Amino acid sequence: MELTISVLADDPALAGAMWEMPNSWPEFMRHDPIGGLFYGNVEARFADYVLVGRDETGEVVGTAYSIPFVLDGDDLPDNGWDFVIRNGLLTSIHGDRPDAISAVEIAVRPDRQGTGLSAQLLVAMRDNAARHGFAELVAPVRPSGKTDPHQPMSQHAFAVRDDGLPLDPWLRVHVRAGGRIDRVAPRSMCIPGTLDEWRSWTGLPFDQTGPVVVPKALAPVWCDTEHGTATYVEPNVWVRHRT
Repeated sequence: MELTISVLADDPALAGAMWEMPNSWPEFMRHDPIGGLFYGNVEARFADYVLVGRDETGEVVGTAYSIPFVLDGDDLPDNGWDFVIRNGLLTSIHGDRPDAISAVEIAVRPDRQGTGLSAQLLVAMRDNAARHGFAELVAPVRPSGKTDPHQPMSQHAFAVRDDGLPLDPWLRVHVRAGGRIDRVAPRSMCIPGTLDEWRSWTGLPFDQTGPVVVPKALAPVWCDTEHGTATYVEPNVWVRHRT
């Protein structure tokens, strides 16, 4: 199925359906304190960098979010997702000239996942970056196929199949689209919370100090019962796309 993909700034009436589109993110992923800096400013500051994909009936079935920021060099940072959002918002507030652009999220409605829509949105995001004059789109990719939270991301990120493509399906989509795996972002996202918050997000007891394996987390969550907190530090994988 071929998507009809619109830039939100060109069709702001799509915003309501965009926000209402169901997604499959686990609850704890919705509580990164940095995330709101982007999503709370999408319509006011970043609508030119948001894409909305509709199917043949006009239903919103996919979204792609990106943000321009100041990299000031070529080395991509350890704190990937959190860095580009914080930096991108400050760049916009101060009126600075961005020299880089990063993907923030590509989401496909759960009932349409596995049908190739994410690849279409990725290519459209890269093309949109080119229209804004960027020579490269970078992405702190969250590898969807990483099921062992104890496995170092440095191993998973560079594991390949017999055909030389990444073992991870989402990294494979990026490489097939022309992306190049650059490096691991070891602290791309940090989600702190009280033990009660983590219990409500996951349904797990969080009653012993130490690492806790949480479904769909890419690394263990560290639980500290003495201080009543738990913290998740998520590694991602930087991928570069020439536009």
